[in-house]
Amino acid sequence: MYFDIGRPLGKGKFGNVYLARERQTKFILALKVLFKKQLEKAGVEHQLRREVEIQSHLRHPNILRLFGYFHDATRVYLILEYAPKGELYSELQRRGQFPEDISATYIMELADALNYCHTKKVIHRDIKPENLLLGGNGELKIADFGWSVHTPSSRRSTLCGTLDYLPPEMIEGKTHDEKVDLWSLGVLCYEFLVGKPPFEAKTHEETYRRISRVEYTYPVQVNISAGAKDLIAKLLKHNPMHRLPIQGVLMHPWVVQCSTKKPTTLSSEEHRQ
Repeated sequence: MYFDIGRPLGKGKFGNVYLARERQTKFILALKVLFKKQLEKAGVEHQLRREVEIQSHLRHPNILRLFGYFHDATRVYLILEYAPKGELYSELQRRGQFPEDISATYIMELADALNYCHTKKVIHRDIKPENLLLGGNGELKIADFGWSVHTPSSRRSTLCGTLDYLPPEMIEGKTHDEKVDLWSLGVLCYEFLVGKPPFEAKTHEETYRRISRVEYTYPVQVNISAGAKDLIAKLLKHNPMHRLPIQGVLMHPWVVQCSTKKPTTLSSEEHRQ
């Protein structure tokens, strides 16, 4: 083993994530240890292999790097970038909600990473706060690539869990494409500003109903700008074809004016338009 293992960073259904240090270089990273038996029992080894293949080729400042992987008789080890500031979800819980500049910056970073993914024909399909981590400078990092190996965080132990983020076409069992990620962006933008997702309801059925009717309102006590509401409305469209495309998100006036950072995937010509 070329790594010194430190404290656990998270627990998952198939194993755990540990802080680790490469012996020679002293480089700090995260080591995800998955048990082959559990992966086999759940029938997800193929999916894992595919996801590892995908993520190891992605290079973007807002996507958690997968440096490599190895395995022994009983375990698979994924060598991942360490995100020192932890889960975005914990940060949102701690603060209640995010101010507009922070929300716009996170949305810009997410849209930038997704724009990069979509050009590489990768759809994430599982964008939610638990799958987003924060780097050393507070920058957002997409972590789990739709792996069936999430860290079940403190949140959403109920079935209604991820349902909050599913677009109408997925709950209605229709075909779906990269436009599902646009819907998730709208849901997240709302959640960042309000503190909870827009379609949250007491029952599974009620959440389903709200999503398929795109029924959401803003709480009176939270002051949200017209620009933010405009972006959310343009993303939360029942028909995927009507959603604002990802470049449109990066060029949306609210994002451009409020975000404290600039996207890496837009060419300077697009910026000037």
